[in-house]
Amino acid sequence: MLFLDVRTDIAFKKVFGNEQHKDILIGFLNAVLDLHDDQRIVEVTLKNPWQPPDLAILKETILDIKAVDNRGISFIVEMQVEKKVSFHKRALYYTSKAYTSQIDKGNDYPLLGQVIFIGVLDFHCFEGSDYLTRHLILNQATQIQELTDIEFNFIELDKFNKSEAQLEGIVDKWIYFIKNARDLSIVPKSAEAIPELKNAYTQASEFSWTKEELEIYEYWRMEETSQRYLMQEKLDKGIEIGLKQGLEQGLIQGIEQGIKQGIEQGRAQLQQENARKMKQNGYSLQSIMELTGLTQAQVQSA
Repeated sequence: MLFLDVRTDIAFKKVFGNEQHKDILIGFLNAVLDLHDDQRIVEVTLKNPWQPPDLAILKETILDIKAVDNRGISFIVEMQVEKKVSFHKRALYYTSKAYTSQIDKGNDYPLLGQVIFIGVLDFHCFEGSDYLTRHLILNQATQIQELTDIEFNFIELDKFNKSEAQLEGIVDKWIYFIKNARDLSIVPKSAEAIPELKNAYTQASEFSWTKEELEIYEYWRMEETSQRYLMQEKLDKGIEIGLKQGLEQGLIQGIEQGIKQGIEQGRAQLQQENARKMKQNGYSLQSIMELTGLTQAQVQSA
């Protein structure tokens, strides 16, 4: 049995946004949000269930997952492979828009339901070693959550390096599935006792996909790979321009301008490599921190 890469947008939406297998999404949400007893989600309505997109319009297809449970709580689940500029602001905007769009203009504020965002990220995003973080609006003095309607949860796959033998709880087993399914040939024993997770492996198997869906999957994967190479080329070109300007003009401004251009157009996850090159070319610690957005510790370790 061969499993597809669940980290790709197409496979993630097919597995977790499937109208015929909503138990997978429900199990995942209950695990990630640590819901127990009467707090557990028992039913969801998919607002945009999986449908194979037309290849001709695939580039315009938005492959997130939107659902609402029987209590009126809305969920947005996204798989993010590339770290894009202003990703944090995008998550805030997207979630806020989902919150405000629940009612028309007027005073029907009591009708607004909670919106919970879950982002599965294939890149480093936040400080610390925790691969699952929860972000709430808290009272700074009391640390009490009094504004409860918007919540953010992020899973950083880069920080999750456990083997199957090291998996401790159900959340670990779900994250292990998302990150490692493509490298497995059989359903691992850790999933056997969890029906929803076992079903997720089944839906990720290539045998559960139609010929049309597999064609779409391969096309989307090639597009993602092409975008990565393109962004890498732009970043490298920006660095090259910056270094050339700096050497020719003897001005740090030339290097900064080129590096900034490359960072804006290229992949944000290459910041560590940029910092290393900038250190080699005599940049000050403060300049590197300002240009890359890295912390002092990250720059010093680059």
